[in-house]
Amino acid sequence: MALASATGPVPRHLLPDNTEISPEGRMSVGGVDLVELAAEFGTPLFVYDEEHLRSRCREAVQVFGPGVAYATKAFLCVAMAKLAHEEGMHLDVATLGELHVARAAGVPPSDLVFHGNNKSGAELVAAMQAGVGRIVIDSFDEIARIEAIHADTGLIARALLRITPGVEAHTHEFIATGQDDSKFGFTVSTGLADKAIQQASTSPAIELLGIHAHIGSQVFRIDSMRQSAAVLAEISQRFNLPELSVGGGLGVAYVGSEEAPTISQWGRSVLEATGDAGIDATVLAEPGRSIVATAGMTIYQVGTIKELEDIRTYVAVDGGMSDNPRPVLYGSGYETFVPDRADADRPEQIRLVGKHCESGDIIIREANVPADLVVDDFLATPVTGAYGHSLASNYNKVTRPAVVFVSHGNARLVVRRETLDDLPRLDIL
Repeated sequence: MALASATGPVPRHLLPDNTEISPEGRMSVGGVDLVELAAEFGTPLFVYDEEHLRSRCREAVQVFGPGVAYATKAFLCVAMAKLAHEEGMHLDVATLGELHVARAAGVPPSDLVFHGNNKSGAELVAAMQAGVGRIVIDSFDEIARIEAIHADTGLIARALLRITPGVEAHTHEFIATGQDDSKFGFTVSTGLADKAIQQASTSPAIELLGIHAHIGSQVFRIDSMRQSAAVLAEISQRFNLPELSVGGGLGVAYVGSEEAPTISQWGRSVLEATGDAGIDATVLAEPGRSIVATAGMTIYQVGTIKELEDIRTYVAVDGGMSDNPRPVLYGSGYETFVPDRADADRPEQIRLVGKHCESGDIIIREANVPADLVVDDFLATPVTGAYGHSLASNYNKVTRPAVVFVSHGNARLVVRRETLDDLPRLDIL
C-alpha cells in the first residue's frame, strides 16, 4: 500500500498538465479555478484537464501508430469516447454497455476492440452484427459460441486470441492477469495457446488476425511488459500472424514517492522487444489508466473534523468509497490538498474518510493536510481520473458525482450529477 509521503505542497507530477497556482495560492486547471468549479457544480466533483487527455492520446498514437486503442474501462462517457477517437485512437470495450456508449459517441464499429472473459451469446451477436473491428477471444467456449452464431447467421468474427504468457506483473493480485493461474486467456505453458490458435485459424467462423495479452494493471516494471511482448512475438512469428497486441496496464504515480514510466517509454520498450524478435506483425496496444488518471481529480467538501486525543484526527468529506473504491479494493494510496491554498505546507496528518456506513470507507489512511483545515473547506485528491467514475456506485443511495472537462478557461459539464429522482427510476412501484 502506497502512502502519502510529504508534508510540503502536493507534488507537481501528480497534477494535470495545465495546472496553475495563483500568487494567492489558489489552484486552477485548464484555466478554471477549482473552488469556483466546486461552487458551481457541487461536490463531490470529477474534474478533467481536457488538453491533458488529448495530449496522452496523441502520445499513444505517435508511439504505437493507428490502431492503438483506448481502454474505456478506465473512464468512459460519451465525451471521453469522442475525444479519444478524435485524437486517432480506437476504443477497447468489454461489455454491451461500453459498446453502446462508444457507438452513441459516433465511434465506428470497425474502430472497436471487444474484450471480456465471459462474453454472452447476445454480446457476441451484437458485436458481430455491428461489424466490430476486433473480438478478443478468451476461451474455447467462446470459440464454440462464435461458431454456433456463424452456423445460424453466416457472420464471421474478426478476432484476436487472448494469450496468457506466464509473466508476473508485480502488481496487486486483484489486477494481475498475466500469470498462468488466471481467469483470462489461453495459457502458453500448458499448450492451450497453440491449440486455440490452430483451432481458430481453421474455423470458418473466425478471421484470425493475431494475438493479444494483458499481464495486469498499474504495472511499473517495463521489463515485465517487455518480457510479455517477447513471448507474444515468438508465438506470432511461429504462426505468421499479422497483428500482435501487447494490451495495456502501464502504471501511474498516485503519491509523491512514486514515479512511473511514460507512454512513450513503455511503447519504445515493447516495440524494441518485438523488433528484436524480427517479426513483421503490426504491434497494437490498449492504454487506459495512463491516458486518463493524472488528467483527473476529485473535489470534496469537508463536513466533519473529529479529533480523538492521542489516537488520530478523522476528517470526513461528502464522498468516499462510492466515488473512489480503489483504497478499499487495493489499499491504494493518494495525496490530498486544499485548492484555495494549494501552495501551503501540509504538516498535519489525518485520516481522510468518506460518509458511508463502513469503517473501511477510507480515502487516505495517512493524509497530510494544512494545519488550518476547517469544516467547509474544499479538499481535492489528484490522480482520480481512472477507475473513480468507472467504479462509482450508489451505495447508501448517494447520487453519483458530475464530471466536468476544463480547457482554455472554459468548463463543460459532460456527465450531470445524479438526482434523488434518478435513484428509484428502475424500481417497480
